Amino acid sequence: MSHLTFSERILALHYVFPVPLNRLSSLLQRDPNLERIGHAEESELAILLNISVDKAQKLQNNYLKTLETPLLQAYKAHKIIPIPFNHPLYPTRLLALYDPPVVLYTKGDSAILENKRKIAIIGARNATTYTDKVLNFIVPPLIEHEFVIVSGLAKGADRKAHEATIRFSGKTVGVLGHGLFHLYPKENKKLAEQMEINQLLISEYPPYVKPQKWHFPMRNRIISGLSTGIVVTEAAEKSGTLSTIDHGLETGKTIFAVPGDITNPLSKGPHKLIAEGAKPIWNGYQIIEELEEFLHSK
Repeated sequence: MSHLTFSERILALHYVFPVPLNRLSSLLQRDPNLERIGHAEESELAILLNISVDKAQKLQNNYLKTLETPLLQAYKAHKIIPIPFNHPLYPTRLLALYDPPVVLYTKGDSAILENKRKIAIIGARNATTYTDKVLNFIVPPLIEHEFVIVSGLAKGADRKAHEATIRFSGKTVGVLGHGLFHLYPKENKKLAEQMEINQLLISEYPPYVKPQKWHFPMRNRIISGLSTGIVVTEAAEKSGTLSTIDHGLETGKTIFAVPGDITNPLSKGPHKLIAEGAKPIWNGYQIIEELEEFLHSK
């Protein structure tokens, strides 16, 4: 197995142990090229990965089996491009997270990742036509200034953000909370199929991993991590959308919120954010202006 590259080893390890990078830090400090993991003492592996000896033994066996599997060929057959954390296309911004993804599994135009101008647009799953109207004012200026729109391919605001970007001939990234062999929600199937041709779908989970409830808050840190700023269109006062904002604030992202009708419960989230210091916006040029310094430094 000595002929294998580090990327092949990390892909095999991640396939059997799909955890964020911080969970592998002790192992990588001890074994930076993953050359010893296949024959390390199970008790040592258990300590390094903070798992039971029994789990360490299973992991080691599965890892060695997976090393013999032509994973890269299998991914290629499904048009999946895996981008490990040491790959040139891996967005360095994600390494600023406490728990960066070990691998990004991508489908579509992975060159989109090279563009550092990324803005997240997020909001309620039950977003109204108000979000559609708002996006007509926000998205075109962002595309004009070559921004990529990042969202989570969920129902509602996410879907509307991806669709508006495609309608205005821009580039968009959908961050999934499951492996690429699955799709949630099912009603976004057509959009996902469209995006995996000219746009980009990404996931930190190996393709076989099914959607789980707790994956979606994890996904939110990637949406935030990829982006320079985050735009919230409509959101309830207590909303999953706000977990993306929390991640964004932790890593110093600029937060933008769209004011709405005060009688609509979905305006409460954005209004609360504005009260707490988010920038109120009603067109995309305000975002460009706010991020001008960042744009000139790139």
